[in-house]
Amino acid sequence: MLSTTQAGVTGNGHRSRRSQREAGRGDPSAVSAEASSPAVPSPATMLPPNLPRICLALQAETVAELLAKAEQAAHDNLLLELRLDYLKHPESALPRIRQFLHSWPEAQLIATCRRQTLGGKFRGSLDAELSLLLHAAQAGCRFVDLELESAERADARALAGLRRQTRLILSHHDFERTRPPDSYFERMRRFAPAVYKLAFTARNFADNLTLDRFVRAHAAAYPVVALAMSEWGLPSRILSLRAGAIFTFASFSPGEETAPGQLDIATLRRLYRVDDLNRATRVYGVLGYPVSHSLSPHMLNAAFQRESINAVYLPLAAKKAEEILEAAHEIPLNGFSITLPHKSALLARMNGLDPLAGKVGAINTVIRSNGKLYGYNTDVAGILGPLEQRLPMRAARVLILGAGGAARAAAFGLKARGAEVWLLNRTAARAATLGRQARTHVVRRSDLKKLSVDVVINATPVGQTPQISHTPLSADELKALKPKIVFDLVYNPLDTQLLRLAREAGAATIPGFEMLVAQGARQFQLWTGKPAPVDLMRHILLSQLASVKA
Repeated sequence: MLSTTQAGVTGNGHRSRRSQREAGRGDPSAVSAEASSPAVPSPATMLPPNLPRICLALQAETVAELLAKAEQAAHDNLLLELRLDYLKHPESALPRIRQFLHSWPEAQLIATCRRQTLGGKFRGSLDAELSLLLHAAQAGCRFVDLELESAERADARALAGLRRQTRLILSHHDFERTRPPDSYFERMRRFAPAVYKLAFTARNFADNLTLDRFVRAHAAAYPVVALAMSEWGLPSRILSLRAGAIFTFASFSPGEETAPGQLDIATLRRLYRVDDLNRATRVYGVLGYPVSHSLSPHMLNAAFQRESINAVYLPLAAKKAEEILEAAHEIPLNGFSITLPHKSALLARMNGLDPLAGKVGAINTVIRSNGKLYGYNTDVAGILGPLEQRLPMRAARVLILGAGGAARAAAFGLKARGAEVWLLNRTAARAATLGRQARTHVVRRSDLKKLSVDVVINATPVGQTPQISHTPLSADELKALKPKIVFDLVYNPLDTQLLRLAREAGAATIPGFEMLVAQGARQFQLWTGKPAPVDLMRHILLSQLASVKA
């Protein structure tokens, strides 16, 4: 086992006498010519062939747990980062690393021992960190990750010794914001590392574009990894590979992230298929805020895979819808979905509108073609499709509950099909406005007993999780209306209180997920020109909703 004198640390946070004497040494101006000029090609700068596109970042409190995860992970992914700074006694991992590499000689291990002052958990000195990384390299780690700020302060001889043993990943992390990356890149170039890694914190969607530009500018000449942390930065973790980054990072499982916004390896590989991304991959996504809960990526990525379409569909979190317009042309986005609160915000920015979308006054689907953006509303198809499979809409009598975006789509779509429509909304003025625009009737709640209809559509959020006991209509009201069909656009929970009451009243029911599937299928068709694999999309959506419920 490595002695405390060798490691320069007695456990996580206690410096040896040698490291204490040298703790303040090494300002940036003292970097030697050896450190600031390009290193010998091997092993310091030459990358192994066929490097995996995902680096699995592993963290644990004990050595046994850390290496057990490495054993499990190595069956599917051979590029592994060992976060030694998460261990109470990181030096105790070195013998186990040797044993692991005896069983997995093809594994590409990255040793990282980031100090607390730079965002990690290691409480030792810079000298202790360098000593630990050196011994990790001697134990067989193919890479070590060292922060740029540490390299600039390090003793030049110690840094040169480390580079003779292994490949250097030089990294910079900013846990506050995204700054212009080129200044950090220029500082890194003095050291000619094997990999240039930049990780910033995204505060908006535009920060993803900043890093995408950086990767596209430098990936052909340099091995770069660039990503944005936080929920806002999720697209960068995927699109950086498309732009030419050599790999991206993933966690072992949900909840074991080593950086904010890090996705687990199963999500990266199965949902976003990052191993297959290339410059020809078409990019789609769902624009809104928040969008982390959206089920559309599961449906549409599965559909792309089933139909062998080289495309990926991402969540695009943005508070300002206009940010996506720049992305649409620069990434470029081939198309995107729009959800709350942006369905009306981009109407005026479209180069063309589907006539029905113009009447509804909202778009939820955009196609980019020849540099121009065209808006559609597939919510209409999402509502009409499931209904028309069960009942002709011409002359059908339909009661719509609500006066928001979904209600507007239903009202205009049904009127276009020749249905007779009534609106009921908690705020009568909103119902009156929509009634005038769509040329529908407006009804008061007290008058429901005088009305009989063929269809009831709930376009309000009443009854959705967590208020699952609530219902927009009572059992008596449903019995008085005598509907043949009740369509609840709420999809979580799958079986709402309104649907249960409708069945008791003898009506057929349509659950809300049918709208999600139908509108998503129409989006797929608009983007690809191919029929959507509807049965698959329905199966995927039901599986996801079941997992949410569980």
